[in-house]
Amino acid sequence: MASPSPPELIGQSAMWLESLERVSLAALVERPILVIGERGTGKELIAERLHYLSPRWGKPFVKVNCGALSEDLLDSELFGHEAGAFTGATKRRQGRFEQADGGTLFLDEIATASMQVQEKLLRVVEYGQFQRLGGEDTITTDVRIVAATNVDLPARAADGRFRADLLDRLAFDVITLAPLRARPEDIILLAEHFGQRIARELEGDFPGWSRNALEAMCAHSWPGNVRELRNAAERATFRTMAAQANGAPIGPVGVTADLLDPFNSPWRPPRELFSTPPTQTVATGLTQTAPTEARPAPKPAVEGDPVDLNAVVAELEKRLIEAALETCRGHQRKAAEHLGLSYHQMRGLLRKYGYGRDAAAGETNSSGSGNGTLTETE
Repeated sequence: MASPSPPELIGQSAMWLESLERVSLAALVERPILVIGERGTGKELIAERLHYLSPRWGKPFVKVNCGALSEDLLDSELFGHEAGAFTGATKRRQGRFEQADGGTLFLDEIATASMQVQEKLLRVVEYGQFQRLGGEDTITTDVRIVAATNVDLPARAADGRFRADLLDRLAFDVITLAPLRARPEDIILLAEHFGQRIARELEGDFPGWSRNALEAMCAHSWPGNVRELRNAAERATFRTMAAQANGAPIGPVGVTADLLDPFNSPWRPPRELFSTPPTQTVATGLTQTAPTEARPAPKPAVEGDPVDLNAVVAELEKRLIEAALETCRGHQRKAAEHLGLSYHQMRGLLRKYGYGRDAAAGETNSSGSGNGTLTETE
């Protein structure tokens, strides 16, 4: 039986090669490792490499996405449960810690774990012991933990949203992955790899990249990092090869705006009410103003800073009211329905925030929808 091998990780930038060197060294010491990076930077691949380069390479590598499960489900998933522990638990079930015994457990999105789960994780990291959900027996396990996150865990620990003692134990070593925009020399290498890969799947020859395509990809910010680049490279290659199979001129793969961003379309649906309304003049009953210019969105709080919740909620309510009134052309009843409110609830909010003289006085204007007025009826 062939032994498993570490996953292929592509890149030639100095910071990427430095990260791989850190991984190779950290893999040899069987301690918890924390991998930090933006979405799409390859945190799971790094975790796999840590496992397959470690003395545990022949044992299980088990993955859990902490962000995909509720508190109770994550507790059961990690530690297992006894029969009768909750409705539907008809028999004992082993958790991932038992399944990974002797190997490595990868905890993705560790920042989303509840305080209760964090407390149990703290004990198993420190002592290698835990209890199943609904159980009393103490179970011992030998598992190496690799955890990953895309948030600032020290900041979360500082404001009480993540256990500082658990963070200390998880961070024997911390490997932080640079985003793709910080290592542009890897973009062309990765684009070439992904283009060739999908060409093989299509049983054709990769046409190569045009110069303009390479320049466009190197100039793009890639907020989704390698995952986003892979999708764009494969999408562009597929469309080019399909067009050439249907008689288009043979040539290298080009990149247009819709290939870099598949949502780029003139028919894209408008933004939801919870997003910033478009900049345009709106008759609200106060004065005719452009909401996005007259009142900027509340400044997001830096993690750890105090937050005025009432001010944030009030600002959101006012922005939603303005957007609904704009959509409904100042018609109060329709705007109330648009927001899922009763007419009286809507009137109360209008009075609360002083929308129009009639709103402030608690009167109803039903005389039509002239400029600068709020109306009850059309």
